[in-house]
Amino acid sequence: MNGTAQVIDLFGSIDTSLDIRLTECPKNRCDLQVGDARQLLSQMPEGHFDCIVTSPPYWGLRDYGVAGQIGAEPTVDEYIADLVRLFREARRTLSDDGTLWLNVGDSYTSGGRTWRDADAKNKGRAMDYRAPTPEGLKPKDLIGVPWKLAFALQADGWYLRTDIIWNKPNCQPESVKDRPTRSHEYLFLFSKSEKYHYDWQAIMEPASDPKQKPKNRRTVWNIATEPYPGSHFAVYPRALVRLCVAAGSRENGRVLDPFFGSGTTGVVCSELGRYCVGIELNAEYAEFARERLLRGR
Repeated sequence: MNGTAQVIDLFGSIDTSLDIRLTECPKNRCDLQVGDARQLLSQMPEGHFDCIVTSPPYWGLRDYGVAGQIGAEPTVDEYIADLVRLFREARRTLSDDGTLWLNVGDSYTSGGRTWRDADAKNKGRAMDYRAPTPEGLKPKDLIGVPWKLAFALQADGWYLRTDIIWNKPNCQPESVKDRPTRSHEYLFLFSKSEKYHYDWQAIMEPASDPKQKPKNRRTVWNIATEPYPGSHFAVYPRALVRLCVAAGSRENGRVLDPFFGSGTTGVVCSELGRYCVGIELNAEYAEFARERLLRGR
């Protein structure tokens, strides 16, 4: 390690042979683990994290090119079951007053299509597979994945505290003519226990009139998407993550993101003075996240 390096190793007892170590940037507070979160979480200490902020791969919408990837299960029920098991293990690593902030999107049935071509504006949409229409649903049905997952996690022991609508003022256009263009996703707040840390003052909504006082944060968050140049095409915006991290953790607290992707959670944690552990299955995305974290944006 060189003299200017700072490595925050939250898990000194864990084999870090696959880690991408962020040694080049003194301000970084991230430990990036490369591998399957379902396996790596089992090695992490109990009750260690203050909160979890993450966005798992959406079912049937992306092909990350990794065998056994979450999101490529043959059925939506298997996808839900995989995530329930993963977040059960993640709950073990969470402090008793910890929270889970979970962003998950919905999708429509494929209508019998078995592949999808790349989009001119989003080459990441290309897929070699398409999941079959779930049993009991029809072609063109909205599947309802977010609420299926939310209720399954609730049944598994999580406290489902609220749903939040992430409204995207700059959502991608759709060519559909038989329904409105979807411009929102769900963000769910779960807690491990009945009483938990939630810093409501940290995320109060500023008043439009300077003579008025700020007000309690509402459940509709108007936050524009944040395109980021590079190979990763599903970047959730820093503004969304900032609210979750600020409300769910204390300064110098510990935040976990088991689906690290492009590293947005890590970037925000560095901004807000939190430590972050990210897990990323795809080595290419992990390298992209490392480069982004070293740039600090």
